[in-house]
Amino acid sequence: MENKKKISAAISAVMNYIKTEEEAICIQSLAAPEIELAQAAYVAAMAPVKLWGMSGRQAQMRMRNMMQMRTFK
Repeated sequence: MENKKKISAAISAVMNYIKTEEEAICIQSLAAPEIELAQAAYVAAMAPVKLWGMSGRQAQMRMRNMMQMRTFK
């Protein structure tokens, strides 16, 4: 039962993240209709912030730091 709750929480978190990103893109496109096409293409080509990737890298750095401090045996 607990696994189903965890899976449900993870899925809802991912869906919420995707929804937030879509809303941000819509707001950006509505807020700046007077931008030239070249600038709009540049804005669209910019890489979004990847929170999952940042979280993974932070976890790896934390684990390496704990290993260096000899937390684990």
